[in-house]
Amino acid sequence: MDELRHLFRRAADHAADYRLSLPDRPVGVPVDQAALNKAFAGPLPHASTPPEQVLAELVAAAEPGLVATAGPRYFGFVVGGASPAATAADMLATGWDQIAFNAVTSPAAVAAETAAGTWLKELLGIPATASAGFVTGGQAANTAGLAAARHQVLADAGWDVERRGLPGAPAVRVFAGAERHATIDRSLRLLGLGTDTLRAVPTGPQGAIDPHALAAALRDAGPGPTIVCLQAGNVNTGACDDLRRACDLVHRYGGWAHVDGAFGLWAGASPVTRHLVDGLEAADSWACDGHKWLNLPYDTAFAFCARPDVHAAAMSYAAAYLVGCGGVPAGADLTAESSRRARGFAVWAGLRELGRDGVAALVERCCALARRFADGLTAAGFEVVNDVVLNQVLVGFGDDARTDRVVAAVQADGTCWAGGTTWRGRRLMRISVSNATTTEADVDRSVAAIARLAR
Repeated sequence: MDELRHLFRRAADHAADYRLSLPDRPVGVPVDQAALNKAFAGPLPHASTPPEQVLAELVAAAEPGLVATAGPRYFGFVVGGASPAATAADMLATGWDQIAFNAVTSPAAVAAETAAGTWLKELLGIPATASAGFVTGGQAANTAGLAAARHQVLADAGWDVERRGLPGAPAVRVFAGAERHATIDRSLRLLGLGTDTLRAVPTGPQGAIDPHALAAALRDAGPGPTIVCLQAGNVNTGACDDLRRACDLVHRYGGWAHVDGAFGLWAGASPVTRHLVDGLEAADSWACDGHKWLNLPYDTAFAFCARPDVHAAAMSYAAAYLVGCGGVPAGADLTAESSRRARGFAVWAGLRELGRDGVAALVERCCALARRFADGLTAAGFEVVNDVVLNQVLVGFGDDARTDRVVAAVQADGTCWAGGTTWRGRRLMRISVSNATTTEADVDRSVAAIARLAR
């Protein structure tokens, strides 16, 4: 037992040393992938290896290939950094090794998810009666929401899709903005609806769906099973659809409104940004990430549904050996996973650590830092092409080739990390400010590095 305690403490010390190094270490540097692969490779030993030696070998092999995504100057892919309490809770969750299938396999895991789900709905402005499934990411959350949508729109048409499948079913029409996230398309593939069912609706200047175009598309489509995918937080610009107007349109035509709010739904947690997602409570399902703006550990996301019975009908299953299950849908009833890790502990801890005011402050601070980024880069002579309404900044450095060279130089330099994107036919640098530890000094240091490298 002393050996186990020592091993776990060594692992915690390694993790803490790494996290404490983040403010000073290079964010990302060129890696020799072949050498990294070789460090992990080799034949599997015939004999067992002492756990402490395994841990030391893992740290030595992995260290050169770690990217400081949890650090204050990582601005790629809308990635946050897990907060201290959430990280510690996730370490406990791993040690406890709970199966969060239901309240039989882990009463504590289900209780944590239930409490955290209640807090999440309060923070985001989602109806208290909605269900909350704890999933791996925006992809899984969108898939669960669209599975519920598929169930209901086909049930309204007299078709039991869970029993009869899709062959012979009434055709389902799916509408989404032309600038939707690619996970929407993959969810349609996974659910058997296919991307040919998707009708792209034109978007406005900042990438939000055009309500007039949506109204015309729904009117021209006529009656039939209809799903509309809306967006809170365009992946490039941060723009949000007019959710109140869009949901009213969708319901007027008897459809299901799903909101992909991977990061933008968090605008609802602050009185300063809440107007951007006005009307979100009128939707039928919502997808939202926790490992982005809420700064929870990977992998944490949420699938909410205004109709818990529909959510469970689309996702749950029963088996003879699952004795003692039933009651209010929870755990695996609301996700596509049965062998589920207990990610609810970290969510509960992260929310307790921040509190309602802390979550609002986190959102507001990141938005303010994004504006500081935009102002600094504009002052340096570069072009910010989007309205900075949330935490996303798009920057051009001249022609596409030059912009790509600047992005590559920034990533190789290591001061900060930002990605490239294509928006409206242009190559741009995409900056996402999502980390709770990012400071004004981090932004200014990053702006200076970007300007130096661009010149």
